Amino acid sequence: MKLARPLIIFLGLLVVWQLIVSITGVAKFILPDPLSVFSALYQRWPELMSHAGVTITEILLGLVLGTVLGCLSALVIAQYRGARLWILPVLVVSQAIPVFALAPILVLWLGYGLASKVAMATLIIYFPVTVAFYDGLRRTEPGWLDLAQVMGGSGWRTLMQIRIPAALPALASGLRVAASVAPIGAIIGEWVGSSAGLGYLMLHANARLQVDVMFAALLVLAVFAVCLYFAIDRILRVLISWQPDKAL
Repeated sequence: MKLARPLIIFLGLLVVWQLIVSITGVAKFILPDPLSVFSALYQRWPELMSHAGVTITEILLGLVLGTVLGCLSALVIAQYRGARLWILPVLVVSQAIPVFALAPILVLWLGYGLASKVAMATLIIYFPVTVAFYDGLRRTEPGWLDLAQVMGGSGWRTLMQIRIPAALPALASGLRVAASVAPIGAIIGEWVGSSAGLGYLMLHANARLQVDVMFAALLVLAVFAVCLYFAIDRILRVLISWQPDKAL
């Protein structure tokens, strides 16, 4: 039943897509029909997979780096008031600057290779992870902290055994958001400047009016993004299995 529902939704979207194309009679270079897209997907499969491998690598590396840096920043902010006064304004400023404005600068600094795209993905992922984990750390049940203090628990043990476990559900929410937005940074970086990746392929297909190839690349990206989200969601449910499912 769990597999049937997504399949029904996917088939329903394909039917709606085909109906729109058939009813409006829109030109294929504007909106190709699903058959044309799947035909391009089949014919260009090796090329699509080659570029997808680059994009997926960028996304996964950005997700790992963004998560690690976000968790470390949240721990530092939660533990040290002085660091909080310095890091929180930086977090706010980093979100006030549009991602598109940072992409050319990162490409200029880090080049057209993997590094600039990973940096873009890391920047996008860093904020939701940091904010979610920090919010969970500072909302630890006061009664638990009082009990730990009465029992003589050190600050380190209180952090490791009470505050971090209590903040895991909030961190899980941040990671789910991060998994959803992770592809954005990599694709934007590839659009600004790259020599490989799904974003690079989409730009070149657009220049040649190969809209079916663009949609095929977008379909591959969408499938990977959905799989990544549900994979992370599944891992998080196992790691915090003690948390009621309704609160996940």
